[in-house]
Amino acid sequence: MAGFFISIEGGEGAGKTTQGNLLRERLAAAGYRVEFVHEPGGTDLGEDIRRWVKSSVKPLTPEAELFLFAAARAELVRRVIKPALDKGGIVLADRYADSTTAYQGYGRRLPMRAVESANNLATGGLWPDLTLLLDADPEAVLARARVQPSLGHGAGHRESTARNRGGEHDQQRFEQAGLAFHRRVREGFHAIARQQSERWAIVDAGESVEAVADELWRRVMERLQARATPLDASARLPGI
Repeated sequence: MAGFFISIEGGEGAGKTTQGNLLRERLAAAGYRVEFVHEPGGTDLGEDIRRWVKSSVKPLTPEAELFLFAAARAELVRRVIKPALDKGGIVLADRYADSTTAYQGYGRRLPMRAVESANNLATGGLWPDLTLLLDADPEAVLARARVQPSLGHGAGHRESTARNRGGEHDQQRFEQAGLAFHRRVREGFHAIARQQSERWAIVDAGESVEAVADELWRRVMERLQARATPLDASARLPGI
Protein backbone atom coordinates (compact mmCIF):
# COMPACT_ATOMS: atom_id res chain seq x y z
CA MET A 1 0.00 0.00 0.00
CA ALA A 2 1.04 3.64 -0.32
CA GLY A 3 3.24 5.03 2.41
CA PHE A 4 3.04 8.33 4.28
CA PHE A 5 4.74 11.51 3.06
CA ILE A 6 5.81 14.22 5.54
CA SER A 7 7.54 17.50 4.67
CA ILE A 8 9.15 19.97 7.05
CA GLU A 9 9.05 23.61 5.95
CA GLY A 10 10.09 26.95 7.35
CA GLY A 11 12.37 29.92 6.87
CA GLU A 12 16.08 30.20 7.42
CA GLY A 13 17.39 28.99 10.76
CA ALA A 14 14.07 27.51 11.90
CA GLY A 15 15.72 24.19 12.72
CA LYS A 16 14.31 22.00 9.94
CA THR A 17 17.33 19.73 9.60
CA THR A 18 17.76 19.32 13.36
CA GLN A 19 14.09 18.51 13.87
CA GLY A 20 13.99 16.31 10.80
CA ASN A 21 16.80 14.17 12.15
CA LEU A 22 15.15 13.92 15.56
CA LEU A 23 11.83 12.94 13.99
CA ARG A 24 13.50 10.39 11.74
CA GLU A 25 15.23 8.80 14.73
CA ARG A 26 12.00 8.68 16.71
CA LEU A 27 10.05 7.11 13.85
CA ALA A 28 12.79 4.56 13.26
CA ALA A 29 12.83 3.69 16.97
CA ALA A 30 9.08 3.13 16.78
CA GLY A 31 9.72 0.58 14.04
CA TYR A 32 8.86 2.53 10.90
CA ARG A 33 10.84 2.43 7.67
CA VAL A 34 11.88 6.03 7.08
CA GLU A 35 13.52 7.68 4.09
CA PHE A 36 14.87 11.12 5.05
CA VAL A 37 15.58 13.42 2.10
CA HIS A 38 16.57 17.05 1.70
CA GLU A 39 16.19 19.58 -1.10
CA PRO A 40 18.01 20.10 -3.28
CA GLY A 41 19.76 16.75 -3.03
CA GLY A 42 19.16 13.04 -2.70
CA THR A 43 20.16 12.21 -6.29
CA ASP A 44 23.31 12.79 -8.35
CA LEU A 45 21.71 15.77 -10.08
CA GLY A 46 20.28 17.13 -6.86
CA GLU A 47 23.62 16.96 -5.05
CA ASP A 48 25.39 18.62 -7.99
CA ILE A 49 22.85 21.45 -7.92
CA ARG A 50 23.18 21.73 -4.14
CA ARG A 51 26.96 22.01 -4.30
CA TRP A 52 26.81 24.54 -7.13
CA VAL A 53 24.21 26.74 -5.42
CA LYS A 54 26.11 26.68 -2.12
CA SER A 55 29.48 27.46 -3.70
CA SER A 56 28.51 30.03 -6.33
CA VAL A 57 29.48 33.60 -5.50
CA LYS A 58 27.25 35.03 -8.23
CA PRO A 59 23.56 35.58 -7.48
CA LEU A 60 21.07 33.58 -9.51
CA THR A 61 18.13 35.12 -11.28
CA PRO A 62 14.80 34.15 -9.67
CA GLU A 63 13.86 32.27 -12.83
CA ALA A 64 17.07 30.23 -12.70
CA GLU A 65 16.41 29.39 -9.05
CA LEU A 66 12.95 28.18 -9.94
CA PHE A 67 14.15 25.88 -12.71
CA LEU A 68 17.16 24.52 -10.81
CA PHE A 69 15.12 23.54 -7.76
CA ALA A 70 12.35 22.11 -9.96
CA ALA A 71 14.89 19.97 -11.84
CA ALA A 72 16.35 18.63 -8.60
CA ARG A 73 12.87 17.90 -7.26
CA ALA A 74 11.76 16.08 -10.41
CA GLU A 75 14.66 13.65 -10.02
CA LEU A 76 14.12 13.24 -6.28
CA VAL A 77 10.40 12.50 -6.64
CA ARG A 78 10.79 9.88 -9.33
CA ARG A 79 13.98 8.20 -8.17
CA VAL A 80 13.66 8.33 -4.38
CA ILE A 81 10.38 9.60 -2.91
CA LYS A 82 7.82 7.75 -5.01
CA PRO A 83 9.65 4.38 -4.90
CA ALA A 84 9.93 4.64 -1.11
CA LEU A 85 6.22 5.47 -0.77
CA ASP A 86 5.29 2.62 -3.13
CA LYS A 87 7.03 0.25 -0.72
CA GLY A 88 4.76 1.45 2.08
CA GLY A 89 7.30 3.38 4.13
CA ILE A 90 7.43 6.92 5.49
CA VAL A 91 9.22 9.64 3.53
CA LEU A 92 10.38 12.65 5.53
CA ALA A 93 11.51 15.64 3.45
CA ASP A 94 13.54 18.63 4.62
CA ARG A 95 11.75 21.08 2.28
CA TYR A 96 9.56 20.32 -0.71
CA ALA A 97 7.61 22.24 -3.37
CA ASP A 98 6.00 24.60 -0.84
CA SER A 99 9.45 26.14 -0.36
CA THR A 100 9.49 27.04 -4.04
CA THR A 101 6.09 28.71 -3.72
CA ALA A 102 7.20 30.62 -0.61
CA TYR A 103 10.70 31.59 -1.77
CA GLN A 104 10.38 32.05 -5.53
CA GLY A 105 6.69 32.98 -5.57
CA TYR A 106 6.19 35.13 -2.48
CA GLY A 107 9.83 35.99 -1.79
CA ARG A 108 11.17 36.60 -5.32
CA ARG A 109 7.74 37.65 -6.59
CA LEU A 110 7.76 35.45 -9.66
CA PRO A 111 4.33 34.98 -11.29
CA MET A 112 2.47 32.48 -9.14
CA ARG A 113 1.05 30.71 -12.17
CA ALA A 114 4.59 29.99 -13.41
CA VAL A 115 5.65 28.74 -9.97
CA GLU A 116 2.62 26.47 -9.73
CA SER A 117 3.27 25.07 -13.22
CA ALA A 118 6.90 24.30 -12.36
CA ASN A 119 5.85 22.65 -9.09
CA ASN A 120 3.15 20.55 -10.70
CA LEU A 121 5.50 19.31 -13.41
CA ALA A 122 8.32 18.56 -10.96
CA THR A 123 6.16 16.77 -8.40
CA GLY A 124 3.97 14.91 -10.87
CA GLY A 125 1.07 15.78 -8.58
CA LEU A 126 2.67 14.13 -5.53
CA TRP A 127 2.14 16.23 -2.39
CA PRO A 128 2.78 15.47 1.28
CA ASP A 129 0.14 13.92 3.50
CA LEU A 130 1.37 16.22 6.26
CA THR A 131 3.44 19.41 6.14
CA LEU A 132 5.01 20.64 9.37
CA LEU A 133 5.77 24.36 9.35
CA LEU A 134 8.45 25.47 11.79
CA ASP A 135 7.46 29.09 12.27
CA ALA A 136 10.16 31.57 13.30
CA ASP A 137 10.51 35.35 13.37
CA PRO A 138 12.90 36.24 10.49
CA GLU A 139 14.31 39.26 12.34
CA ALA A 140 15.31 37.17 15.35
CA VAL A 141 16.83 34.48 13.13
CA LEU A 142 18.76 37.03 11.08
CA ALA A 143 20.22 38.54 14.26
CA ARG A 144 21.27 35.08 15.39
CA ALA A 145 22.80 34.32 11.98
CA ARG A 146 25.10 37.31 12.30
CA VAL A 147 26.77 35.75 15.31
CA GLN A 148 26.37 32.13 14.20
CA PRO A 149 27.35 32.02 10.51
CA SER A 150 26.30 28.38 10.11
CA LEU A 151 22.64 29.41 10.39
CA GLY A 152 22.33 31.31 7.13
CA HIS A 153 21.72 29.48 3.84
CA GLY A 154 20.74 31.36 0.72
CA ALA A 155 19.87 28.01 -0.89
CA GLY A 156 17.25 27.53 1.78
CA HIS A 157 18.89 24.95 4.04
CA ARG A 158 20.45 24.89 7.50
CA GLU A 159 23.15 22.23 7.73
CA SER A 160 25.08 20.72 10.59
CA THR A 161 28.52 22.15 11.36
CA ALA A 162 30.19 19.12 9.85
CA ARG A 163 28.46 19.62 6.51
CA ASN A 164 28.53 23.41 6.44
CA ARG A 165 31.87 24.37 4.94
CA GLY A 166 30.66 27.61 3.38
CA GLY A 167 28.97 29.16 6.41
CA GLU A 168 30.51 32.60 6.02
CA HIS A 169 29.51 32.83 2.36
CA ASP A 170 26.04 31.44 3.11
CA GLN A 171 25.55 33.97 5.90
CA GLN A 172 26.43 36.79 3.51
CA ARG A 173 23.89 35.63 0.94
CA PHE A 174 21.31 35.20 3.70
CA GLU A 175 21.76 38.78 4.88
CA GLN A 176 21.88 40.19 1.35
CA ALA A 177 18.43 38.79 0.65
CA GLY A 178 17.11 41.32 3.16
CA LEU A 179 14.65 41.18 6.02
CA ALA A 180 11.73 42.16 3.79
CA PHE A 181 12.40 39.14 1.58
CA HIS A 182 12.37 36.74 4.52
CA ARG A 183 9.21 38.34 5.88
CA ARG A 184 7.53 37.72 2.53
CA VAL A 185 8.69 34.10 2.64
CA ARG A 186 7.17 33.67 6.10
CA GLU A 187 3.94 35.29 4.96
CA GLY A 188 3.96 32.97 1.97
CA PHE A 189 4.19 29.86 4.12
CA HIS A 190 1.30 31.10 6.24
CA ALA A 191 -0.78 31.88 3.17
CA ILE A 192 -0.25 28.39 1.77
CA ALA A 193 -1.08 26.87 5.15
CA ARG A 194 -4.36 28.79 5.26
CA GLN A 195 -5.28 27.71 1.75
CA GLN A 196 -4.47 24.03 2.38
CA SER A 197 -5.05 23.76 6.11
CA GLU A 198 -5.96 20.07 5.97
CA ARG A 199 -2.34 19.05 5.42
CA TRP A 200 -0.51 21.74 7.41
CA ALA A 201 0.47 21.93 11.07
CA ILE A 202 2.16 25.10 12.34
CA VAL A 203 4.63 24.75 15.20
CA ASP A 204 6.41 27.56 17.07
CA ALA A 205 10.11 27.08 16.29
CA GLY A 206 11.05 29.51 19.06
CA GLU A 207 10.47 26.90 21.76
CA SER A 208 13.25 24.62 22.99
CA VAL A 209 14.54 21.90 20.67
CA GLU A 210 12.97 19.26 22.92
CA ALA A 211 9.59 21.02 23.08
CA VAL A 212 9.46 21.44 19.30
CA ALA A 213 10.45 17.80 18.79
CA ASP A 214 7.68 16.63 21.13
CA GLU A 215 5.10 18.77 19.36
CA LEU A 216 6.14 17.50 15.94
CA TRP A 217 5.94 13.93 17.19
CA ARG A 218 2.43 14.56 18.56
CA ARG A 219 1.27 16.02 15.25
CA VAL A 220 2.71 13.13 13.25
CA MET A 221 1.19 10.49 15.51
CA GLU A 222 -2.21 12.18 15.29
CA ARG A 223 -2.13 11.98 11.50
CA LEU A 224 -0.83 8.43 11.37
CA GLN A 225 -3.46 7.22 13.82
CA ALA A 226 -6.20 9.07 11.93
CA ARG A 227 -5.51 7.22 8.69
CA ALA A 228 -8.45 5.11 7.57
CA THR A 229 -6.03 2.22 7.15
CA PRO A 230 -2.81 2.28 9.19
CA LEU A 231 0.55 1.65 7.60
CA ASP A 232 0.79 -2.07 7.08
CA ALA A 233 3.58 -4.39 8.19
CA SER A 234 5.65 -3.55 5.12
CA ALA A 235 6.25 -0.09 6.58
CA ARG A 236 7.85 -1.56 9.68
CA LEU A 237 11.25 -3.09 10.10
CA PRO A 238 11.50 -6.88 10.24
CA GLY A 239 10.86 -8.27 13.71
CA ILE A 240 9.19 -5.10 15.04
